[in-house]
Amino acid sequence: MIETFLLQAMPALAKNESLVVEFDRRAARAEKLAPLSESARDPLLFAAILLRAQGEIASALEEAHAVRPFTGRLDEDAERLIPLHQRLLHAAADKGPEQLAEDARKRREDDAATAKTRLMVFWNGDTGAREDYLSRALLRPYGELLRARGVAPDRLHTRGHCPFCGGAAAMGTRLQPPDSEGGLRNLQCSLCGNEWNFNRGCCPSCFEEMPEKLPLFRSDAHPSVLIEACETCRRYLKSIDLSTDARPIAEIDDLVSLAMDLWAMDEGFTRIEPGLAGI
Repeated sequence: MIETFLLQAMPALAKNESLVVEFDRRAARAEKLAPLSESARDPLLFAAILLRAQGEIASALEEAHAVRPFTGRLDEDAERLIPLHQRLLHAAADKGPEQLAEDARKRREDDAATAKTRLMVFWNGDTGAREDYLSRALLRPYGELLRARGVAPDRLHTRGHCPFCGGAAAMGTRLQPPDSEGGLRNLQCSLCGNEWNFNRGCCPSCFEEMPEKLPLFRSDAHPSVLIEACETCRRYLKSIDLSTDARPIAEIDDLVSLAMDLWAMDEGFTRIEPGLAGI
């Protein structure tokens, strides 16, 4: 079976509403969950800081786009993005985990050419791009702006990736509609935040479809969360069930169940795309 490349719109922004509203909504969710999970408290609080900084960048990008629209070609747009990135790099340097903070301090000293090269390496999906947490975080507001304004980015589109920007799926959500024997499975893009429908019985990484090769793992501690693994490529997707509770924001609530990611890694699986915790 082939996955459905059906682009499903994220909640539309109201007229004149800024992207910063969405980033603030995610930050507020992280701040609400932090006191409820001792093990995930620090990642959630850092996520909130990161999201607030991304919201500030998104607001500045919207103002710049109103004056002169971005093209979606990063090679042309990068010089307008880079000056805005210092606020996020400062936040990561001051509040991030030790290694990330060190990386952010180094990147604050990059000249414009070096900063652009780093972004282009990630944008083009070159070797090591998957592990470049900071480039992904820096480009997320740009990706969301392009999607909100309908400006197609100049990235390769491959099967299993976002039909808008070509980004890899960082999370999944599941929904069981009333009177339905099946259910919906959406994937969420790590770069532009888009959601799209994808075949429930197919690995988004290698497209394995044999049920015996696609085990599902659960934890009593997190009953709404699934590790959707693939024995063929040894990758996995983490998904959250929204059938009974629509409040979770997948990429934020993901952090509460980090123990499941650590278990999956111990079992020899690699996440298709890291989440906000970088794993």
